[in-house]
Amino acid sequence: MTETLVYGRNPVIELLKRRGRRADEVAVLAGARGPLAEIVALAKQAGVKVSYRTREQLSAMAGSDHHQGVVARVASVEYVDVASLIEISVRRGEPALFLALDQVQDPRNLGALLRTAEAFGAHGVIVPKHHSVGLTEAATRAAMGAVEHVAVARETNLVNALGTLKKSGIWIFGGTLRGGVAPWSADLSGPACLVLGSEGEGLRPLVERACDVLLTIPISGRIGSLGVSAAGAALCYEVARQRRKSRETL
Repeated sequence: MTETLVYGRNPVIELLKRRGRRADEVAVLAGARGPLAEIVALAKQAGVKVSYRTREQLSAMAGSDHHQGVVARVASVEYVDVASLIEISVRRGEPALFLALDQVQDPRNLGALLRTAEAFGAHGVIVPKHHSVGLTEAATRAAMGAVEHVAVARETNLVNALGTLKKSGIWIFGGTLRGGVAPWSADLSGPACLVLGSEGEGLRPLVERACDVLLTIPISGRIGSLGVSAAGAALCYEVARQRRKSRETL
């Protein structure tokens, strides 16, 4: 397992709070105060080495000026398999909720979708091994700490992965620009996987055919469509809304 860097206050705080990946070192801006002092305290509490650097040294270490005064050296995020994702929802005793991303290539979109997944209690995210962004430093940075809480499976064949979910009783809902039903017209209260397509092409035909139901978010504005991260957030919100309503009527 190789080493990577995590920088920025929120991502490093989440890293230190979560019992998972262990930081080998946390480098902070000399004379740390406020949130940086909290990070130092968390690192010492976890038994992680703390070093003090100049702003220029931190920029060189991170390869960016946007480190907010802290850079952590840590083992890279490990991927899991689809069976492990399913086990997470079983263990929590909750209806499964997964996001599957079909060739999403912008690390900022992946990071934003990981944040959405974490915010709405999703049990994991599935990405293809090929023609798709993985858990790069840029994606991890954009996720703002969510990568420490959301399991990610990286699969060679996305259609086969969706088939595995179906065998476990999970319905597959694909997001499409046109031709699908409105999200609030579909029953999203049960075990579900939301499949979102790439930034330019949307869902590939084989992936679209693997979906049980296609969803289209009605658009009233002139732009005509939402970006993949915004569409993912809208669909996750609708899942949460329906499930909350379902619990209230029990």
